[in-house]
Amino acid sequence: MNVLEGIRARNFLVIGRVGMDLSPDPAGTRTREATSMMVAMGGSSANIAAGLVKFGCKAALVTRVSDDAVGWYCLNQLDHYGVDRSHVKTVAGEYRTSLAVYETRVEEHQSVIYRNNAADFQMSLADVEAVDYAGYGALITAGTVFAAEPSRSASFRAFELARAAGLPIIFDVDYRPYSWPSPQVAEEVLSRAGSLADVIVGNDEEFGFMAGGIDKGLDKARELAGSSAAIVVYKMGPEGAVTFFDRQEIRTGIYPVEALKPTGAGDSFMAGLLASLSEGRDIRDAVLRGSACAAIVVSRPGCAPAMPDAEQYEAFLTSHPGPTHV
Repeated sequence: MNVLEGIRARNFLVIGRVGMDLSPDPAGTRTREATSMMVAMGGSSANIAAGLVKFGCKAALVTRVSDDAVGWYCLNQLDHYGVDRSHVKTVAGEYRTSLAVYETRVEEHQSVIYRNNAADFQMSLADVEAVDYAGYGALITAGTVFAAEPSRSASFRAFELARAAGLPIIFDVDYRPYSWPSPQVAEEVLSRAGSLADVIVGNDEEFGFMAGGIDKGLDKARELAGSSAAIVVYKMGPEGAVTFFDRQEIRTGIYPVEALKPTGAGDSFMAGLLASLSEGRDIRDAVLRGSACAAIVVSRPGCAPAMPDAEQYEAFLTSHPGPTHV
């Protein structure tokens, strides 16, 4: 199965965390002044899975959650969004499901992430070896799964099993410094993961990090596209993106919006990109649709709740003048 064939199966296995998000309500309120909070599902991998399901794809999550009220909330939310949680296991003891407190504001935005004794880092070899990879079209993961053991070894094992089953591997670099023991470890491990992936999505800082300097990031993306990956998307924030595919370098713009917050854009971009490719759209169109999904999410409260479905996406396109030209 080649990369696009796997994506067009529209059935994704997603590895990585699900968590609880709290954000002061109404939008614009600072955390220190909050009297009420919006509660929503979060976690990069869970957000991507929810976004894919909203576009009519199937998605199953592989992770662990704490065996407590926060973990149970996440399980209920996965059911709410239609994400298959048959591979989500609970873990007892002092391990805790991730909790994020972030503001729905851009100016002086504050995010506080609670990741001590993270339950998702307890995902084990047994967890990933219990999955029937032949039942899926492609595997997706975000970089945080590699930040600690046993999740790191389990995720690399999932790569091996996916490869053996003929599934393309889709990797969102998603570098979060607070999750890693050191930048040196992160650079080494994320570079290894990138070398094993068929589709790699990251921003200029993340590719620069893997390359040893932000000025070397574009060359790193180009190198990966020439050596191992079929699709590499190098995101540059307001400057758009450069996509490497089939020996082409495709430059695309963004959909400018008035952002409520800076969070959730990357997860929505990935969901929109993959959902569009799964429908047989060409790579330029798929990247632009991913960019539109990112714009929608930053202009709404929440992350998973803000992910658009097909109807909301079409309504956005109808009312928006279109992407910037590059």
